[in-house]
Amino acid sequence: MPTQEFLSQMLGVHRPTVTIAARMLQQAGLIRYSRDHIEVIDRPGLEAAACPCYRLITDQYARLLEPT
Repeated sequence: MPTQEFLSQMLGVHRPTVTIAARMLQQAGLIRYSRDHIEVIDRPGLEAAACPCYRLITDQYARLLEPT
C-alpha cells in the first residue's frame, strides 16, 4: 500500500488531502516527500506547525509511560 493511501486511512481523510498537506510541508522545508517515503528534516519546525494538541498528546503519552 502506498504511503499516501496508508496515511489517508490512518487519518480518515481522502488521499488527495494527504498529497496536498505533504506538499505544503515539503514546501515549508519540514519534510522530504516522495510517493513511498516521508523523511522529517525539521522536527522542531514540524512540531511548531502542528496544532497545540500535539504537545498535549505527547506529554500525556510520556506521562502514562513513566515508571511508577
